[in-house]
Amino acid sequence: MPYLNWISDDAIKLEVKRILDTASSGILSASDSFHKNVIDPFAVIFEMSGFGIDTVDQWEITEKSRKAQKTLSNAFGIFHQKVLGHVDGWQDLGTGKSADLLCEDKKVLAEVKNKFNTVKGSDQVKVYDHLDSLVMPIASRYKDYTAYYVEIIPKPKGGKSQVYNVPFTPSDNETKQPRPTNELIRKIDGKSFYELVTGEAHALESLYSELPQIIYDITGNKLKETEHAAILNYFKIAFN
Repeated sequence: MPYLNWISDDAIKLEVKRILDTASSGILSASDSFHKNVIDPFAVIFEMSGFGIDTVDQWEITEKSRKAQKTLSNAFGIFHQKVLGHVDGWQDLGTGKSADLLCEDKKVLAEVKNKFNTVKGSDQVKVYDHLDSLVMPIASRYKDYTAYYVEIIPKPKGGKSQVYNVPFTPSDNETKQPRPTNELIRKIDGKSFYELVTGEAHALESLYSELPQIIYDITGNKLKETEHAAILNYFKIAFN
């Protein structure tokens, strides 16, 4: 039985392994470069005392993990882009292209970001203008396509996560005015976008739920059963 109905086992294992390799290389890079940069000696004292860290060795492990996490977090948006690019009818356009994802049949383009704050609010207008340049000009290959600005992890509101598929109208810092509403240029949360791509309402949650098993099958590293509920709770906080 496959892990998921909308992507092959080989494809999802390939993309998960890419992330695991990124994590491993991030740790190695953080270790190699640790003493190449000047370490703030005051930070060592205050972090050990303020965070209750008992030894310098423990502090170094924490600091290296923190630096490696930055490398890993930058890879998550690309992870989702590549995973969705394996879905039938969808194409991962790679990095540095006109957009991240393309579906010719549905006439959809997408720019995929991992989190609502990946792009600063002041820079989102640049994303809008780029998407506008793709779907509005008469001579454009993508004329009248729908262009989505995807925020996999949505911005919470009132302490709760949001579900949205709305016109994308970021504000221009210079004019202090939002970009005009255009039904072809939209902002969408990750859960809704996974459903749009796969046709399955719980596609993102299913992916998250299967990750421990996929990782175990790749690495042999198994998460403790006692931790599964806590891990799933993080998903509920982010998406429910």
